[in-house]
Amino acid sequence: MRLLKSWFHSTAVLLILSGAAFADVTVSQSNDPTASLDVALAALLGQERQAFGAVPAGRLEALAKGAAQAPAAIAAAAAPAADAAAVKTASPEPAGKTSAQKTTLRKKKLKNEAILTPVRYEAGWVASQPNAKGSAEWRCLATALYFEARGETVKGQFAVAEVILNRVDSPAYPQSICGVVNQRSSKGCQFSFICDGNSEAIREQAAFVQAGKIASVMLAGAPRGLTQGATYFHTTNVRPGWAHKFPRTAAIGSHLFYRQPS
Repeated sequence: MRLLKSWFHSTAVLLILSGAAFADVTVSQSNDPTASLDVALAALLGQERQAFGAVPAGRLEALAKGAAQAPAAIAAAAAPAADAAAVKTASPEPAGKTSAQKTTLRKKKLKNEAILTPVRYEAGWVASQPNAKGSAEWRCLATALYFEARGETVKGQFAVAEVILNRVDSPAYPQSICGVVNQRSSKGCQFSFICDGNSEAIREQAAFVQAGKIASVMLAGAPRGLTQGATYFHTTNVRPGWAHKFPRTAAIGSHLFYRQPS
C-alpha cells in the first residue's frame, strides 16, 4: 500500500512538471471492468515513462528529498497551532485571595510569630518578644505565672504555664484558663495565691511583663515538652499527700511536676 501511494504521488508530480496531460486517456465502458482497468493502467504507465524521461536527473533527486521531508515539515507547521489550542483550552489559574483573606492571614501570622522560630527558654529570647496584652484568659495565665513562678527561671515559668494549659485540656478540670486558675474546692484553692490572703497587686512590673510575654507565647501554640503532660506541681520544700501517688514527670528549679494517673 505504501509503495502504491508513493508511486501515485511521484507520478502526479512528475506529470505536472513535464506538462503531460491525461485528456486523451479514456476508459472503456464495457461490461468487463478488469479489461477497462488494464487499458487505463497501460496508458498511465506509458505517460509515466514519458514524464520521467523529460525531467532532469538532478530535479528528480531534489523531488525525492522533498517528499521524504514533507511529513516532518507538515508536523512542524502544525505544532504551533496545536500549542495555541492547548493554551486556549487550559483551565484558568485560581483567583487570588481577597483582601479580607490576606488581612486574616497576616493577622494569624503576627499572632503566631513567636512560635515560627524555636522557643528558647532564655530571658533574652523572652525579652525580644513583642509586648504582650490580650484577653481575660491571657491575663489570668500571666497573673498565675507572676504569683506562682516569678522567682523561677524562664524555663520554670514555662513549665508552670504548661500545667495550667494541660489542665484546661483535661476533662477533670474547668475548660478555661481563668476557671483553672481560680478553681476552689472544699480543701482550698488549686493555686495558693488565690487563697493566701495576700494582696494580688502587681508590684514588680518587669516581672509581670516577662510573665505576660511567656503567657502570650504559650497561647500562640508553643510546644509543651517540659513537663510531659503534668497537671500538678509543688515546691521542693513541701510534701503533699498526693505526691507519692502520682508519677513525677520533671524537676525544674524549685518545682516538682506530676502527671495525674489515667
